[in-house]
Amino acid sequence: MSLGLCACGSIRYYAQAVHGQGELVFKRQPVRKLLHDPATDPKLAARLSLALAARGFASRHLDLPDNRSYTSYVALDRPYVVWNVFATPRYSVEAVRHCFPVAGCVAYRGWFSEAAAQADAARMRSKGDDVWVGGVPAYSTLGWFADPILSSMLHWDDDELAGTIFHELAHQLIYAKGDTAFNESFATFVQTEGLREWRAARGLSPDDGKSQAMADGFTKLVLDLRERLKKLYASGADAEAMEAGKQREIAAFRQRYAQWRDANWPGEHGYDAWVAKPINNARLLPFGLYDRWTPAFAVIFRESNARWPAFHARVRALAREPKAKRDAALQALLGGHP
Repeated sequence: MSLGLCACGSIRYYAQAVHGQGELVFKRQPVRKLLHDPATDPKLAARLSLALAARGFASRHLDLPDNRSYTSYVALDRPYVVWNVFATPRYSVEAVRHCFPVAGCVAYRGWFSEAAAQADAARMRSKGDDVWVGGVPAYSTLGWFADPILSSMLHWDDDELAGTIFHELAHQLIYAKGDTAFNESFATFVQTEGLREWRAARGLSPDDGKSQAMADGFTKLVLDLRERLKKLYASGADAEAMEAGKQREIAAFRQRYAQWRDANWPGEHGYDAWVAKPINNARLLPFGLYDRWTPAFAVIFRESNARWPAFHARVRALAREPKAKRDAALQALLGGHP
């Protein structure tokens, strides 16, 4: 995930972004120095060692940027580094977009303070928008700064920690301005394939794929809900009927989820909390962005003979194309099926 550091409209937003990024730069400590410091907690040292190893693997084996990113550490005084605010009109599944000089137009605004994020959410909610605020443990500055390892990243298991480093470095390598689905799908493919190679290099057995299969199934359910709501909002019904229909679709989604879980994953309740919380249009926005084009990138990787430099060269060429042409090329790689 990337964070646009320069807001086009709001001076307040710009100021908090500069302050928040500056605070990270000021607080970072070299990882190697911490590893040689006997006062460093052994558990922290073990996690930092793993992150540093993954960072080295990323450059040597995945052809990702070899720079100072993820060679420093910042201990945060909060659970997330930023909070993203997503919003949609009350009867639309299309995001209220925000445009930045570096990142282009994206479906959220990131705040370094949860209170500031909630205030921004309240402002948008008062306009009648559906709003959702989500905490983010890590993000990329797209190479403008040396991104540090954050304490918010160290709560993950080994695979997620290493994979996130691969993902964020991929954003630094290739980024198509304003095309979230392309950027996130590319970074997600690099994360997934990179993690497979990372595990093999460490002599670990391949991932059993269970978590990914569950995630794919749940995402499919959410995207189905979003499509149903999209059709409802395009129906031309009045606001009262639209609201009633919206709540019926959300209730039906919860029933479909329970049936899917019990039929396919009995005893697994990892998504129950998400489903139980209030659901609105904005909460559905992140789904599908991270994997829309990942199968197309898998094709490119195979056609590149699983050679990372050749793969990155083809992806970089795609990133330079106009979005319509880029989407058409990716769709063709999927066999023309959405």
